[in-house]
Amino acid sequence: MSSPSGEPRSGAPGTDSLLTGWGLTMPTRARVVQARDVAEVVDAVTTRGPRGVLARGAGRSYGDAAQNAGGTVIDVAALDDVEVLPDGDVVAGAGALFSRLVPELLSRGRFLPVTPGTRFVTVGGAVAADVHGKNHHRDGSFGAHVRWVDIVTADGAVRRLSTEGEDARLAAATIGGMGLTGVIVAARFATIAAPSSYLRVDTTRHGDLDSLMARMVEIDATRRYSVAWVDGTARGPALGRGVLTVGEHAEHAPTGRRDAVPVRPRASLPRLPVSPLTKVSVSAFNELWFRRAPRSRDGELQSVAAFFYPLDAVGGWNRLYGRRGFLQYQFVVPDEAGGVVRTVLERLSAVGAASFLSVLKRFGPGRPESPLSFPMPGWTLALDLPVATPGLAAVLDELDGEVLAAGGRHYLAKDSRAVPATIRTGYDGLDRFRAVRDELDPDRAFISDLSRRLDL
Repeated sequence: MSSPSGEPRSGAPGTDSLLTGWGLTMPTRARVVQARDVAEVVDAVTTRGPRGVLARGAGRSYGDAAQNAGGTVIDVAALDDVEVLPDGDVVAGAGALFSRLVPELLSRGRFLPVTPGTRFVTVGGAVAADVHGKNHHRDGSFGAHVRWVDIVTADGAVRRLSTEGEDARLAAATIGGMGLTGVIVAARFATIAAPSSYLRVDTTRHGDLDSLMARMVEIDATRRYSVAWVDGTARGPALGRGVLTVGEHAEHAPTGRRDAVPVRPRASLPRLPVSPLTKVSVSAFNELWFRRAPRSRDGELQSVAAFFYPLDAVGGWNRLYGRRGFLQYQFVVPDEAGGVVRTVLERLSAVGAASFLSVLKRFGPGRPESPLSFPMPGWTLALDLPVATPGLAAVLDELDGEVLAAGGRHYLAKDSRAVPATIRTGYDGLDRFRAVRDELDPDRAFISDLSRRLDL
């Protein structure tokens, strides 16, 4: 099972446990069952109580997506078998962590087709949230590379849903379906070539949002990976200033460097009663981070860990936000509505919302066949915000309206505060998802705190 901080801990099957997401907000209790194999998943599903059942992986969803208050939560961490096939495809159990897959694949000259900003996520979670990464404009989301997914349905049957053929519609709803069509127990997915565990990275510093976004549009056609850190505290002419890093897989590791990826964090934060992330400290950090970035640097060799997973170096970094925790506000808007990014930064900066981690990316084509998949062509901005910020809730409610009016939507795997109308407006495929869910789970066996809150 996972602790409230998202870190693994031990516990007996059927243990009454307090669970939260990575943001450390909205704790609820559930009966947590640690499934050692698929048969135990089936048993937990078929013996569920009236509050239903839900799978949980590494606990890295930010809000309440992997919680089921008063019901059963199945910890699938032990379902971690991994097989790399001769064609480079991976067949993995739902509990297999990306942190295990990355070195395994790199040793064979391969890499994950898509990875989020942490390697401490599970294959099941990646499928359920249809995760995206720095290469969405080139390679799409994780679901675009899935061949099939095995799920346990409400009646205890184990079904293999292929992404091609007669079950494609069911597989598509499961990908991005937040675990609400059944318990994902395994998946097969494709990988990409990666001759070393390093990337060749170009970095540019931009003093305002317009120049940053213009460069991102220009660079997308020539680089596989692209991401921008944005100073969420800057105001006036410097609003949206940021640092853009783009990369490609390098042919070789630097001379004298081990071609390896660390498995565990180098350090771990203790629990903090009070957050050190104040408006003053975050502004100072952002100023330092911006100034230390090069104006322009080409061809730097960075490890996979440094480029994709910088925050993984510190275990429990979510504790920086103190006992009250934080939320991540992530949305996407179409290309022509890029002005919403400016509006969001302006209003959050005005109320002193101290985001030391603000990330801007561009999405390519989405996956409309998956009704709850988040990405769509355009701009996506993600900001980590302390929940204790005065006036934050009201401002975010207003910004929701801006995002929706522009034809955008919010990411379910990061959400902890949306209301049903927000999701109904943003996801025009919601009724299609509900139809598939009615087919696979007519009695609503699979349920989460998030699905209750958002009436999914």
